[in-house]
Amino acid sequence: MHPPLTLHRHPMCAEIIEQFQKCHLDHPYAKFFGECTDLKIKLDKCFRQEKAVKRKANFEESKKLKERLQAYRKEAAESENVM
Repeated sequence: MHPPLTLHRHPMCAEIIEQFQKCHLDHPYAKFFGECTDLKIKLDKCFRQEKAVKRKANFEESKKLKERLQAYRKEAAESENVM
């Protein structure tokens, strides 16, 4: 099972998505017997790569947010100690 094949949500895989959809349109019955399997495998690999890129970006963003939160907590603790 794959996510919805919308081009605007998967820019890295747009070309493969178009090929896969065209294969399904060109081979309405043969798709059930493996005609489009190679494209499906390529599409799955592309989705995995895309997910890895997103995961890395989210991890970097979370590190930045964690650093900002720690700095804020440190400032709050210092200002509380001054009073």
